Amino acid sequence: MRNRRPFGASRNPVWVPGEAERERSRLLSAMKRWGYDNLDDLHRASVEDPEWFWRAVVEDLDITFRSPFGQVRDDSAGTPFPRWFTGGSFNAADVCAHRHAAGPLADKTAVVYEGDGGQRRTLTYARLDADVRRFAAQLTGLGVTRGDRVVLFLPVVPEATVAFLACAMIGAVSVPAFTGYGSGALATRLRDSEAILLVTADGTTRRGKRVPLKATADEAMAAAPGVRHAVVVRHLADGVPMREGRDLYWDELDPSPAPVDTVAADPNDPLTIVYTSGTTGAPKGIVHSHAGLAVKAATDFGYGFDVHSEDVIAWISDMGWLVGPLLIMGGLQLGATVVFTEGVPNHPNPGRLWEIADRNGVTVQGVAPTAIRAVMAASDGAFGDLSTLRAFVSTGEAWDEPTWQWLFGTVGEGRRPIINYSGGTEVGGGLLNSYPFLPMEAASFNGPLPGIDVAVLDQDGDPAVGEIGELAVLNTFPGMTHAFWQDRERYLEAYWNRWDGIWVHGDLAAVDADGTWRIHGRSDDTIKVSGRRVGPAELEASILKDRRIVETAVIGVPDPQRGQRVVAFAVVGDTDLDHEALAATAAHHVGRSFAPTLHVVATLPKTKNGKIMRRAIRARYLGDAPGDMSSLDPATPLEDIPVYQGDK
Repeated sequence: MRNRRPFGASRNPVWVPGEAERERSRLLSAMKRWGYDNLDDLHRASVEDPEWFWRAVVEDLDITFRSPFGQVRDDSAGTPFPRWFTGGSFNAADVCAHRHAAGPLADKTAVVYEGDGGQRRTLTYARLDADVRRFAAQLTGLGVTRGDRVVLFLPVVPEATVAFLACAMIGAVSVPAFTGYGSGALATRLRDSEAILLVTADGTTRRGKRVPLKATADEAMAAAPGVRHAVVVRHLADGVPMREGRDLYWDELDPSPAPVDTVAADPNDPLTIVYTSGTTGAPKGIVHSHAGLAVKAATDFGYGFDVHSEDVIAWISDMGWLVGPLLIMGGLQLGATVVFTEGVPNHPNPGRLWEIADRNGVTVQGVAPTAIRAVMAASDGAFGDLSTLRAFVSTGEAWDEPTWQWLFGTVGEGRRPIINYSGGTEVGGGLLNSYPFLPMEAASFNGPLPGIDVAVLDQDGDPAVGEIGELAVLNTFPGMTHAFWQDRERYLEAYWNRWDGIWVHGDLAAVDADGTWRIHGRSDDTIKVSGRRVGPAELEASILKDRRIVETAVIGVPDPQRGQRVVAFAVVGDTDLDHEALAATAAHHVGRSFAPTLHVVATLPKTKNGKIMRRAIRARYLGDAPGDMSSLDPATPLEDIPVYQGDK
């Protein structure tokens, strides 16, 4: 069944590591201790002997359990419902806050907040732990107990990290909610999770414009009567209505509450529920556990990104997307400094990312291809002092090669690898990775992360090499969701019901004979023209070879002769360009078989974390209902997409 290919066998590597990358590698050092000379042999052992491997990871990365576990994996409830590290006890607050405050990292900066308007706030590990312990006690004083759900509708201010870990400390379940949600989307999450408390802020800003979080929260709580209290952070400090008896300012809570103990949680107890929007129906509540997410995050950050305690990791994020919790669970667990960056990468100026990297001594910069395209389009070629920066980490979508080459060659000067990282909320992090100690081809991956048996399968479920197929996982590993919140059947239908015992991830992927992997977009976005399947990312990458096009989205629409035809939507730098010439160039790049109908548009609808909403574009173009649009960035309205008027 497996089509695992050798690691690091790239035929045309753009990045070739030096001795420095190999010497600092946590994974290569661990391999030596474990008696493995190459990554192929280690990876084989990691999936064939999970009992040995995950024990070795826990020891190597110092993932401290409160009491020892017995069995690594218990499959007695069936393959889709494993329990991990059974018999032990664990709490995420221990490994991310408590232990560092009592050790040599106590006075080190743990958390940095970089605001949309230039604000900067920090917490040391000692201060973080003190704040976590105090807020945990304050939550207890408000009646929050083990197992209760607490929604965090917060910008990435330091209080968000404090609240996340304080919930963990007392065994409550955090529910991070995206700050771009309207009241309806927030109310849905409050009701679905049956939350009893909401932590929010008076407001925040995005591109310099005020976002009224408390007003949105008030409307949402009116439709979610189970919420007993709202704790409000004075972020903008511009005054908001407060309901007596329900609403409390963060800074007016009891300053000296009676201390509470850290809960000895079962490793499989829910830590957090991260909701993802569906195209139709209710959002999916992805359940992550204390030990599962901790082990997965430490593995990805430690072995995949090669993060050490001296690293400074910056990422534009939101607590409502998995990257927010991962920065806490991966970066803080390993003793690094994490820089939470609010807003967008090109406001208030195109050099914002590089200014933040310079100011904070960033060593690992998180990016997304869409964000880098926006930065590249407005760049003046000045990147400041990036002397501390050693690598980029990219996630969220597939790269087009010109943008990848610009980031690697122009910004990175050909000496900073782009660690390409792809997975999802449902698996607690990544499936595929580009290891900085291995050669890399542009816009690709050089293998799966440790412990993950991943494959590309054709339509019959057989391994496919050199062709696009379904990205599938053939085993289970810590960090995979423990199902959807209160909806096991929908979870099984989404991931496990196509082929027996195989997780179908929903991405199109390909792996060649040399072991180079590529992602080609979501499988439900697959375009089929005259029986030939192609992923939208492949066509978009071809269209973006025309540097006059800033960004593009490609969809397939019904065609009576060919099954589907290709329609492309493009944002251009110069609105006076000849559209027919653009269409001709696009057809040349993608080939006659997939030549698109090209529409020039002002913007492409995207989520607020920068993902292009292809399914919404297709629905708009065809006049269908777009489904759940709660994550749409209002700066990129769906109305910019034309509605199909028929062939002319």
